[in-house]
Amino acid sequence: MSISETTTGAVADPAAGCVVHSWNEWDPLEEVVVGRLEGAAAPPAHVTMVGNLPAGAARLYPLLAGRRYPQLLVRPAQRELEGFVRLLEGEGITVRRPEAMDFARRFASPRWRSNGFCTASPRDGILIVGDEIIEAPMAWRSRYFEVHAYRALLKDYWTRGARWVSAPKPELRDELYDAAFAPAPPGAPVRYITNELEPVFDAADFARCGTDLFVTRSNATNRAGIEWLRRHLGPRFRIHEVRSRCPQPLHIDTTFVPLAPGKVLVNPEYVDPADLPPILRGWDVLVAPEPDSIRGWRNLHLSMVSKWISMNVLMLDPQRVVVEQSQTSMMRLLERHGFTPVPLPFMHYKPFGGSFHCATLDVRRRGTLETYF
Repeated sequence: MSISETTTGAVADPAAGCVVHSWNEWDPLEEVVVGRLEGAAAPPAHVTMVGNLPAGAARLYPLLAGRRYPQLLVRPAQRELEGFVRLLEGEGITVRRPEAMDFARRFASPRWRSNGFCTASPRDGILIVGDEIIEAPMAWRSRYFEVHAYRALLKDYWTRGARWVSAPKPELRDELYDAAFAPAPPGAPVRYITNELEPVFDAADFARCGTDLFVTRSNATNRAGIEWLRRHLGPRFRIHEVRSRCPQPLHIDTTFVPLAPGKVLVNPEYVDPADLPPILRGWDVLVAPEPDSIRGWRNLHLSMVSKWISMNVLMLDPQRVVVEQSQTSMMRLLERHGFTPVPLPFMHYKPFGGSFHCATLDVRRRGTLETYF
């Protein structure tokens, strides 16, 4: 019987015994890469950047584009990041960090020039499936060399037995992008910044549930990119698309978040629960509450993310979940469904593009490869 025909249960685990060993989003976390803010810079005002920003941030962005992030933003976010690292280490979790880089330095391909961004979100550019490290072919020019900050870590993991592959590096020609992109009005079909010229994807557009992965088509991930990963992973795995109604779709972890076997958190503004992949029938679908409001001009006007960053939680194990401390409605929902929230401040991380899930790359979780459907 093939993997696609099996019922829920353990299957042969090709990653058993490897230091890199992570099949899902919830098994007990043992080793994780946490991002950095040192050297962070704002990318040029390319459509991949400004086309994804909330309206308030888009108006202010030209003042920041191409420059290093001001310490006014870095310092409070750094304090929260250090508190997050202390929490993880206090749980006995091994924390690894990328190298610091100067992302304000400019670089070029034969067709374009850019500066970098930051390593605040290690999950964006690297996908781990079991014992395999997959470098994503990211659509943002500013992130073309971002993975170099992780090279020492990736080489170490490879030396210790992990598999390591990079998807084909994209050219990122002008023809890939809709330079006139604007979000679709309410009720209209979703528009995308990228077309199908070549495979591109961000790892953060995928969520892992053992032998099944879920993906959203987004402004960073096209169908060619999804198909590349499907062929690369082969018949052992299935990839299911979660259709998003977000007018600026980017990354699955504010849209669709698997929490534990049989439980998934969804965004009611972006996803119709009745339109989820049929394979999820029988799972408990937790509908995320309206995010609790946050005061402060930094959070209102310089955030790179939507209000639904409240969903960007990190599972320490199948019960405990790290949640931004201001999101009391989210914590109450999780408690009602048997989870134990671990509140922590992290709202000052928003100008750098994420929260707890974005800020981490889980390298090892204690568990086995399973089929949950």
